[in-house]
Amino acid sequence: MVVIMGDNSRNQLTQKSLNLPISQTENTTANQELDELRSLLLGIEPRQLNQLYERLNNPQIHAEDIGNLLPEAVQLQTQKDRQLVEAITTTVEEAIKFSIQKDEKTLSEVIFPILAPATRKAINAALEQMIQSLNQTLEHSLSPQSWRWRLEAKRTGKTFAEVVMLRTLVYRVEQLFLIHKQTGLLLQHLVAPQVSAQDGDIVSAMLTAIEDFVKDSFAVGKGDGLQSLQFGELTIWVEESPSALLAGVIRGIPPQELRLAFQNAIAKIQLNLAQQLDDFQGETAPFAAAQPYLEDCLGVQYQKSASKKYTYAWSLFGIVAIALGIWAVFAIQEQRKWHKYLAQLNSEPGIVVIKAERKSNGKYLVVGMRDPLAKNPQELIKQASLPPEKVIGQWQSYISLDPQLTPKRATEYLIPPKTTSLEIDDNGTLKASGVAPQKWIVRSRKLWRFIPGINKYQDRNLTPSELTQLNTYKQQIEGNNLFFLAGKTKFAPGESKKLMDLALVIKKIVQVSQDLNQNITIQIVGHTNTIGTEKSNKILSQARAQKILSYFQKQGFKKSIFTAVGVGSSQRLLTRSKKENRISNRRVSFRVFLKDKLK
Repeated sequence: MVVIMGDNSRNQLTQKSLNLPISQTENTTANQELDELRSLLLGIEPRQLNQLYERLNNPQIHAEDIGNLLPEAVQLQTQKDRQLVEAITTTVEEAIKFSIQKDEKTLSEVIFPILAPATRKAINAALEQMIQSLNQTLEHSLSPQSWRWRLEAKRTGKTFAEVVMLRTLVYRVEQLFLIHKQTGLLLQHLVAPQVSAQDGDIVSAMLTAIEDFVKDSFAVGKGDGLQSLQFGELTIWVEESPSALLAGVIRGIPPQELRLAFQNAIAKIQLNLAQQLDDFQGETAPFAAAQPYLEDCLGVQYQKSASKKYTYAWSLFGIVAIALGIWAVFAIQEQRKWHKYLAQLNSEPGIVVIKAERKSNGKYLVVGMRDPLAKNPQELIKQASLPPEKVIGQWQSYISLDPQLTPKRATEYLIPPKTTSLEIDDNGTLKASGVAPQKWIVRSRKLWRFIPGINKYQDRNLTPSELTQLNTYKQQIEGNNLFFLAGKTKFAPGESKKLMDLALVIKKIVQVSQDLNQNITIQIVGHTNTIGTEKSNKILSQARAQKILSYFQKQGFKKSIFTAVGVGSSQRLLTRSKKENRISNRRVSFRVFLKDKLK
């Protein structure tokens, strides 16, 4: 901003703000030092500064002299730095805004000679880029090489565009990192289009750490630094200046000219942003000015393919040939699928094809007979990859005597458990083996006669599953002993609970014995130790057995199942000590007897 003041104010400003000497008695050396200080502060040579002072101190100065002086002052200040430009930017913006609000037609007429050519140039460039992109798309889509690329994309899981880029790319600068050399902090990070960006701070820290590691671990020169890294198709180039590092991530094989571009960029950044680099305290906003220099390094180059010319005749012939080939391929494939479907129907047990033909509407008709246990023809249509809506099936049900369906039919009729297997020999004999419930064994002996194709039934290798349960329950019952207090029919502590558990097992063994058509008898045997007379011991043991019998009768068991007997001390259990003998023989034991019922 330029401020014009009166003569008195101007003289005061000249003397106070510029510290011009007031007294003429000061020595010449002080004047020279002040002149040098003013020259450094204002960025003007001493000769020019003296001329400026003379003009400002001249009380007779006119407006035209100020007008001649201002351009020179503005030019000198602009050459020094951009502070004057930043100062008048707001004023210029407000002036343009005021001009548009006042009369937008005036401004549009002024910028039209510039805007119109620029618009036409942008449109022409966009059209040219679109035509070039369309030409490349057609070439990559129709050339023989493109088919190999498509196969590669399918094999590797990449997109077709990625494969084309990798096969035609010479090099591409994908990312650029401007790093402060002293702190290792990221100043600017640029990423090429369609490239997935990484965390710039992490990358800059890693590059700095790698360089520090090499310097600390190996004998390198004091001024040496990291220049390049290689990771497969990626190359990292590093160029440095006294205050900054420029690292570029490049895919492919870059030319040497690109290295020169990197060097020029870091040199310009050092030249124009030296003060900001020296004063850097973590604020990266001032380094946005480095983006134009970094963008000059974002280069990319693809292989240039030789142009090919195709005549209309060959193009038309190719299109017709491709269309005929596609139609022939589909027709042959559909015919093969139809024959495959018929072959599967004829080989499937339980299906008889009577008639098969193709209708004029392009659909297929199949007429035949099908056993309910045979495979569903609709599933065979799917296996042959035929469209289900193109096949019309007319099927009549019948019972097939095919040996392959007989085991399946026997399984459907008898529904055997998983522990039972069914086999049919060549004579039509159904053999059952394994383990099965007694009820299923009895039922299968009646139902096998109704199975078509079965002449005889054998189950001598079939074991009732209840028999195993019966032996298990028998062992559980006979392994129980109920203990009593000395000389009494009263249970020892905790024995009454054992009696309740024993009743549950007895219920199970009674039920299983009925299923197996067997009579069961459980003998309750009372015991005593050797203390006392044998007569009194027999009476006590009988009373103990009778107590257990009474309990089972109250639980609803039939009296005919049980027998109670007292044996006194005649059947003793021998233990290591006499005390244990006395305790262990005050008990009631059990014996289980099984016998087949008369048929």
